[in-house]
Amino acid sequence: MITSRPAEPEGATTKPWWRTSDWWYLSYLVLLLFPLAFNPEAGVFHWVGTGVVVALFLPVFAIAAKGDERARRRCTLAATLLGIAAVWVNSGASVLFVYAAAWAGTFTPRRDAQRSLLALTGVLVLLTAASPVPLQYRLWAFLPAIIFVWIIGVATMEDADREREQQQLRIDNARIEHLATATERERIARDLHDLLGHALTSVVVRAQLIQRVAAEDPQRAVAEAAEVERTARDALANVRATVAGWRHTSLDDELETARAALAAAEIELHVERDPAVRPAPTVEAALALSLREAITNVVRHAHATTVRVTIGVVDGEVALRVADDGRGASGPEGGGLTGMRDRIAALGGRVERAVSAGTTVTVCVPLEVAG
Repeated sequence: MITSRPAEPEGATTKPWWRTSDWWYLSYLVLLLFPLAFNPEAGVFHWVGTGVVVALFLPVFAIAAKGDERARRRCTLAATLLGIAAVWVNSGASVLFVYAAAWAGTFTPRRDAQRSLLALTGVLVLLTAASPVPLQYRLWAFLPAIIFVWIIGVATMEDADREREQQQLRIDNARIEHLATATERERIARDLHDLLGHALTSVVVRAQLIQRVAAEDPQRAVAEAAEVERTARDALANVRATVAGWRHTSLDDELETARAALAAAEIELHVERDPAVRPAPTVEAALALSLREAITNVVRHAHATTVRVTIGVVDGEVALRVADDGRGASGPEGGGLTGMRDRIAALGGRVERAVSAGTTVTVCVPLEVAG
């Protein structure tokens, strides 16, 4: 009955009717005229009474169309009470119960809407039994209202459920977008930390080396200066690639970079790598960045002379171990190690740090994840 609506323009946003100003739904009040038109005994009292009913119902409809659920609950009650009073003057006022059912269908939780429809049906059944209208006309007056209370009420319940689902979907999509943005920011921050931390450490170490050898070995100073330039250019390229999101870091490349950085710091590197270990690109990039962070920490803080890097499979896990013979450090973890843990944890792995005569960092990723 009042679920049909005019066709909306293409691209228009569909809204539940109780949240719009679709005043054309009031056209169903024309049903109040039929009992008067076909009742030869209808007099001025009936016509005036019907006009009063319509006048009282209009603000109720306006409040329900613009209000929230609390307002619609009150309007449902008002329309029901008005209908109970009006059917004694005009049996066509049973249509007010259909409006009440439409508003009741928007109630939450859903069981409140169902209980309201049952209550409206019960009131209509009692009015049908008590009405002074002759029985053959009484059924025509009340039976359609009883039927449409459920047709409109259930249709409105479904419409309200869809609107609530769409609203929740919009909220969920906004949350997902926010989380995706935050995750991407964290990824870029971690990668930039690893990239710039390693590159700048290498630049500092080589700059110090240049200062020491400039007077005694100019050729080496020039070579080291060229290496500083290459490191800076590589870092710039990696930063751009990181921001673009397509940078891939391999373990082999990172081992060579680590060897050069450690050599500049006069630290000896020993590598033991299982050639059969070829992780998936995502896992390899995470391990390579973990290796970079561990080597950077060695160069910065360890005061070591030897570093041993081991890559292999241990107890069903791909394991990367970086051990130095430096002074060790038991202080709180920095942002680099925290970012390493976050990156590896996202792959289902773990990071362990052991401090004794030096520092050992172990990174493990499940073999089924590593591929």
